[in-house]
Amino acid sequence: MKFAFPSFSGAAAKKAVTSLDQRSKMMAYDQPLVWVVVLLMLFGMVMVYSASISLPDSPKYARYDNAHFLTRQAMFISVSLVAGLLAFRVRIETWQKLAPYLFVATLILLVLVLVPGVGKGVNGARRWLSFKVFNLQPSELMKLFVVLYAADYTVRKQQYMHKLTKGFMPMTLAIGFVGLLLLLEPDLGAFGVIVCIAMGILFLGGINGIWFGGIGATLVGIFSMVIILSPWRRERIFAYLNPWDEENALGKAYQLSHSLIAFGRGELFGVGLGGSVEKLHYLPEAHTDFLLAVIGEELGFVGVLVVVALFYWLIKRAFEIGRQAIAIDLTFAGLTAKGIGIWIGVQAFINMGVNLGLLPTKGLTLPLMSYGGSGVLINCIGLAILLRIDYENRVLMRGGRI
Repeated sequence: MKFAFPSFSGAAAKKAVTSLDQRSKMMAYDQPLVWVVVLLMLFGMVMVYSASISLPDSPKYARYDNAHFLTRQAMFISVSLVAGLLAFRVRIETWQKLAPYLFVATLILLVLVLVPGVGKGVNGARRWLSFKVFNLQPSELMKLFVVLYAADYTVRKQQYMHKLTKGFMPMTLAIGFVGLLLLLEPDLGAFGVIVCIAMGILFLGGINGIWFGGIGATLVGIFSMVIILSPWRRERIFAYLNPWDEENALGKAYQLSHSLIAFGRGELFGVGLGGSVEKLHYLPEAHTDFLLAVIGEELGFVGVLVVVALFYWLIKRAFEIGRQAIAIDLTFAGLTAKGIGIWIGVQAFINMGVNLGLLPTKGLTLPLMSYGGSGVLINCIGLAILLRIDYENRVLMRGGRI
């Protein structure tokens, strides 16, 4: 019996190879991850426009036009996408080498924020460095660079992770110094996110369970003392526990009570895009910290559920990429991917919890969606690094070279 095998002419073979090469290139990055990130940013831009369109009616924003925040958010997203493309081209090995230097440089920026005449204050907090064209928030930079630093530290100190003096204490002192600078701004919310990132990476990196439990208990004590010793934070906690008391509803719980009213008005399908009443100068910071409340009012429970589902998928994918990297012995890349997942997950959880009344009010934005240049820019760079990790995983698993 004879078998006939198809023969290819030179042109046909070249076409087949080109087709395979194109498919290989298409598989070189995670397209669903890219589209989820872009969808969150575009969805956020639409809601920022809806939440801010009436702000020029108030004296504070009278010099702005109705599309001011939409235009600036579109500009932020455009710049962030370009920065993300540039960050994607940087090898993970290079990020690992730069991690300690980026961490120290951001520490210096956090110190500069506190210098009179250098740091910019808004509503009693000094969290920004003004560069005329834009304001930079160093705490946003620190969220990303603490991911890289903690991952690099864990890899370098892997053999000492079960020891107190060589493995545990140096990282604790570094994060403690960051925390001190953030509390002086003050920015307790950013400090909480950074602590969760560092703790999460150390736990995943194999830190001694006893020391991990000890630092957890210590941090709870520190946060409790910060709240107890700060009268305005203490009042905010009491207001959070009873937001419908008349004094609280008109005072410290004003934002929370109006956020809950917005969700109540939205019910299942919302009042319709653009139909929010709470954004009409009732709910402060509707385009930043309380964007989810506007989504809940205009698009209802269904709209909020879509946002939660997108963030859940994004965080799950980050952990999958991290697990895949560790499986092929790329420990730094794996811990970085999981750290980015922890960062996005913790910040999104805190913001959603605050909006829904599950957590006390904190000045944290919803990643990728809320108005703000520094936040969107750093989120995009962090997710570009995540995409690069996935890209390098795919190349190595196909037997290629990075």
